[in-house]
Formats: sequence, C-alpha cells, structure tokens
Amino acid sequence: MRECIWCGRSIVAKNRQARFCSSKCRVYAHRNPIPKAMTAAERWVRRSATKVPLTVTGSAASSTNPDTWSSYQDATASSAGVGLGFMLGDGFACIDLDHCLIDGVPNGAAARFLEQFPGSHVEISPSGDGLHIWGTAGERPGKIRAEHDGLHVERYSRERYITVTGNAYRHGQLLPL
Repeated sequence: MRECIWCGRSIVAKNRQARFCSSKCRVYAHRNPIPKAMTAAERWVRRSATKVPLTVTGSAASSTNPDTWSSYQDATASSAGVGLGFMLGDGFACIDLDHCLIDGVPNGAAARFLEQFPGSHVEISPSGDGLHIWGTAGERPGKIRAEHDGLHVERYSRERYITVTGNAYRHGQLLPL
C-alpha cells in the first residue's frame, strides 16, 4: 500500500506514480517544502552567512544545548542571520553531498547515490551545488566522511546542525538513512 508523502494516508489513486493522496496534500507540500516532522520539532536555529548557528535573538546557538533552539515558527519569524538551521539528534539525521549538482542536475555519482534513498526528502544546499538528504537514524558518534564513487559524503545524526534552505530537490518523507 502506498502512502501520501505529506500526510501518510493511503493513496487510492489509479495513477501508480501518485505521491499524494489528494490535491490538497500536493499543494500543501509544495507550499511547505520542509517535512512536517521537522517543522513540528523544537530544534530550529538561525544561521549566519558563514553558517554559524544563531539563536532567534542573534546570539550563538549550540548543537548540544536545547535551550538555544526554538520552534520553526519562531525561527522563521526571526530576522537574525541569513537563514535557518536544524539541530540533528533524537532520530533526525542528514546526509550531506557536497559539490554534486551541475546546473541543478546531480552528477553521475550523486544520481547513483540518491537511488539508495527513494522517497526521501532531498533539498538543495545553500551553495546551490550540494544536496541534503533528510531522514531518520540512530545517533552515531561524530561525523562520518567518506568517498563513494568519487562523491564526498558526510553523515550526521547528533550534536550537529545542518542549514535548511526549503529549496526542495525532491519532496519526500523522513525515511531511514
């Protein structure tokens, strides 16, 4: 049984490639490009132009101190810094693929890597030439860097923050990474 990538309800459409249960969910997903599970979590910060995490008031935020995090609503309403960031942990994880987009299209290695995560939410990084694959994972120590087929891959699942652009490359769910 297929599920709507926005609300999780069953899809009963005849179209085998349908990703949403209704036009309402499809429109809502495109207007709200960040998965609902993330926007519901109080793990949001602002970020500086140099990717330093900031509180909604503009002071330094910490990936290990939840007192410096806030809700999605408060973070988006703040004018501190230049954008948003999300603190990983408690099941939230991200895979960061650097320098893999050429004119908005993944290079061969990135395309093959993305095939391992069908249905996952993927957004374009602030640089415009990288991708963030958002999902779930158990907490692992530190960051893991690896080369996959010449592709620079970093996996994070705790005590780390990742910038969030809301510029979806592929709408999807937070699936196991």
